[in-house]
Amino acid sequence: MDNVIRNFYIPVLKQSKTYRRAVGFFSSSALLELSAGICELIKNDGYIEVIASPKLSPEDIAAINDGFRKKDEIIKEALIRELNEPKGTFEEQRLNLLSNLIAIGKLEIKIAFLDDENNIGMFHEKLGIMEDYSGNIVTFSGSMNESANSFINNYEAIDVFCSWTKDSDRASCKVSAFNSMWNDFEPGIKVKRFPEIDEIILKKYQRNNSLNTELDENDFLTKKQICNQKNNEGPFIPNDVHIRPYQNEAIHNWKEQGYCGIFDMATGTGKTYTALAAICTLFNDKKNNLAVIIVCPYQHLVEQWKEDIILFGMKPIICYSESSQKNWKERLKNAVNSFNLDIINHFSMVTTNATFSLSQVQKIIAKLKGNIVLVVDEAHNFGAKNLSKTLIDNIPYRLALSATIDRHGDPEGTQKLYDYFGNKCIEYTLKDAIDNNMLTPYYYYPIVVSLTENELEEYAKLTVSLINHIKKESNGKTVIDDTGKMLLIRRARLVAGAENKIFKLKEVIENYRNDNQLLVYCGATTLRDIDYKEGKPPIEEARQIDIVTDLLGNDLGMRVTKFTSEEKSDERERIKADFAEGKHLQALVAIRCLDEGVNIPSIRTAFILASSTNPKEYIQRRGRVLRKHSDKKHAVIYDFITLPIALNEIDHYDSNFTNIVKPLAKREIIRMKDFAAIAENPYDSDSLINNIKRVFSIEESDLEEDNYAE
Repeated sequence: MDNVIRNFYIPVLKQSKTYRRAVGFFSSSALLELSAGICELIKNDGYIEVIASPKLSPEDIAAINDGFRKKDEIIKEALIRELNEPKGTFEEQRLNLLSNLIAIGKLEIKIAFLDDENNIGMFHEKLGIMEDYSGNIVTFSGSMNESANSFINNYEAIDVFCSWTKDSDRASCKVSAFNSMWNDFEPGIKVKRFPEIDEIILKKYQRNNSLNTELDENDFLTKKQICNQKNNEGPFIPNDVHIRPYQNEAIHNWKEQGYCGIFDMATGTGKTYTALAAICTLFNDKKNNLAVIIVCPYQHLVEQWKEDIILFGMKPIICYSESSQKNWKERLKNAVNSFNLDIINHFSMVTTNATFSLSQVQKIIAKLKGNIVLVVDEAHNFGAKNLSKTLIDNIPYRLALSATIDRHGDPEGTQKLYDYFGNKCIEYTLKDAIDNNMLTPYYYYPIVVSLTENELEEYAKLTVSLINHIKKESNGKTVIDDTGKMLLIRRARLVAGAENKIFKLKEVIENYRNDNQLLVYCGATTLRDIDYKEGKPPIEEARQIDIVTDLLGNDLGMRVTKFTSEEKSDERERIKADFAEGKHLQALVAIRCLDEGVNIPSIRTAFILASSTNPKEYIQRRGRVLRKHSDKKHAVIYDFITLPIALNEIDHYDSNFTNIVKPLAKREIIRMKDFAAIAENPYDSDSLINNIKRVFSIEESDLEEDNYAE
């Protein structure tokens, strides 16, 4: 709150000749609120006009309706009732100042109330108007809650409009509205002076005749300094948050790199807190002057971030289509304008990738000047062609967060990220996290399936077709055209949705049908013409997630539900709670929405059907399972390995054909080795890996190659 007074009220009132204010309810607390920043106005020989409303009790309204007493008498009594004795020197000095302004004619108070015999209520408008000697006008709407405590402690949100900007019409409307009320022209509202109230204020609060114009810089700030740290506006590290040594090292390196860089940190190692602590460091170094922009992939992650942002002392503007802050666009515009004009020295916003990319949001942010920091969660997404265009150059301080910053098969997109954000400030791997007890140890069990004849034929055709859409440039860079990218997607979906995975899952999960905290990770894909249950017709274009949910729920009688982007946020929270409890829900069947950010630490056993060859995806999916939980000593991962041809059938195929499809086996080996390397049972996978290498004639050196067509 002190930042609003120092950076808005004081500098604007210093230039003003008049301060016109509607404060809502009349009370001694409202008078204290009115006094914020007015010392500079007094030095400038300014004048104050105030409109307030009586706080009428039910008994007051009943008495007015009965008509036995005059309305003005009842209102006057209600006004007097709200004039409390000052609490301490702070309130005493400010109320004395206001009394002296009334005495010398520099403060005039009028009372507004609804003038309707059938509707006895109160006026409750809140706005302020400051005008300088050149006719420039600043208006604002909103104010602190009217209590002495809120005057000191609460956060204030105000919307500001200036007569010399494109908001001039809105500023003019505010002035017209106040003028209409002040002159008692507003229909349905009666506005009048109560001279007796002025006399009572003087009797009750006037201690001397001096105008102490140093209160804003002295008494107010002294009072504010003794308040709890959490009442300060702007980023700070909460007392109960412990920043670990590796997090501090990341922040130090970020500072050394000019506050630009990348936090490459495994899932569950505190990227969010590290980023927020880094913002606090930058805020302090920039003398409490900083605009903060935080971007994350999805709406539910915005809500997760919001809680932590608030914990670290900021009051974020929540920017996305379904935001609870319905006026977020206006709030963002006002915040940017106020920051640029030095009216405020800090604001924060958190938004989704999609909203951040909107042209209207990009235009607003592009107007920002000065100390600005952009924090992007799951920043690897911004290496993509469209999102990379939204990384605005006017932002001097930049921080990328990701467990997998390098984009698989997209060196150009990866380079864009490094060019914009800078070098890595930390690289904290899954192994580091497990070794340091940040993540749960796990056991790894690969489950081998093979493509059906039809799937194998389709896979081979797609692979051959890819060759015509890939070329190497003179600099050695591999380039794939748009058609080739579509072929890659089709081929990846074919592997993810391999029919035999369903049968194998039923076999493996049978032993867990009475357990809970199970996760089945499906691919965002379809299965073609699968008759996986006797008595049912073939299923065309069935989604793998639907088939798996039906298998677990109906065939095995398990308590199961889907967890996808189709469920609303409140439904997801209910599912997570039921899943953690374990009584009503045994298993989640999920797709991509668990890849980034969703935290369900109680997961103990995972069956990964979506056998991605993209390190970004499988590292994230593994990390989801390794979150720490009080009831979990270790996790178990079943990874469904897809081979083009069954190991015992390789001799049935021509070697040329085998060479076309064997790179799939190579990529599966790479993932198996990665998973097994830091598992509790690293050697259990060795015999299978060696057998696949032998059957498909794969050398260790082959595993280091990177080829799109493979």
